[in-house]
Amino acid sequence: MASQLDFFGSPAALSSAFEAKSEGDPRRRNAEFDLDEEAMARHLDATGRYRVLRHLVPREIVTEARAEFPRQAVILDTETTGLNYRCDEIIEIGVVAFTFDDAGKIGDVTAVYGGLQQPSVSIPAEITRLTGLTDDMVAGQTIDMACLKPLVDSADLIIAHNASFDRPFCEALSPIFCNKAWACSVSEIDWSARGFEGSKLGYLIGQTGYFHDGHRAVDDCFALLEVLGQTRPRSTSTPFAELHLASRRSRVRIYAENSPFDTKDQLKARGYRWSDGSDGRPKSWWIEVSEDQQHEELHFLRTEIYRWDADPPVKHLTAFDRFRSI
Repeated sequence: MASQLDFFGSPAALSSAFEAKSEGDPRRRNAEFDLDEEAMARHLDATGRYRVLRHLVPREIVTEARAEFPRQAVILDTETTGLNYRCDEIIEIGVVAFTFDDAGKIGDVTAVYGGLQQPSVSIPAEITRLTGLTDDMVAGQTIDMACLKPLVDSADLIIAHNASFDRPFCEALSPIFCNKAWACSVSEIDWSARGFEGSKLGYLIGQTGYFHDGHRAVDDCFALLEVLGQTRPRSTSTPFAELHLASRRSRVRIYAENSPFDTKDQLKARGYRWSDGSDGRPKSWWIEVSEDQQHEELHFLRTEIYRWDADPPVKHLTAFDRFRSI
């Protein structure tokens, strides 16, 4: 009976298996078979028949950051009791602080904070299923703002993987998150152009070649940092460099206020989203474009939607304004 090799056993076991398979034929006792774990992974990758995912090891926290990376950023992630920042609450927050330079190159991890907080209501079963957080785990816990504040205060940029969700929750938690520049690693990076099949963190980390323990805040922060710092084949820059550049550009939000009802499908197909007015925005369809696209978008509204020389409301946004609740 032919023997079977277990590529997922220990290196010693794999080496022994190769030796057993090679008995009686000295020509097959090759140095290629004397593999450590990383060499085994490379060997499987090279066959083209396997894709090996490596367990993500968080970057080391340094005590003294390199001087050539003068900027500070934090990656932030929250777990909450629900989706509405007005009535739901943060039950976990994770922050990974790191340095970078003006070109968008990542430097050193300088600090990490993770904290739990007991909400005023019981954690819904669906949230426990998604996050693993239970009422017992958060009982009596409070986020330590004295530890968190210095990390946020010193940050030139706060990054969240869906900042439109995290920023309103964070600003409801504490004013330290207000008046900061925010960036969104979902909407401000063209993941498709970089060869990724989706923008969910699980897809990104898997296609970068890693797996991690997801849905805990600090773990997700480290996972996102690794994705942001990797340059994929046929890419000339990292996702973080693209994100940093996008965060420095002004955007324009245009509201198709009082647009005819029968044009809603046309607006939706073009990428407009509906606001019911409850979040402080005008009750209308709206879109966010670059400043270079403003003239083209206003021309579209005036010729295709209103069919007269309308003057739709326009709001200019920087990283300090974007992703707010209003």
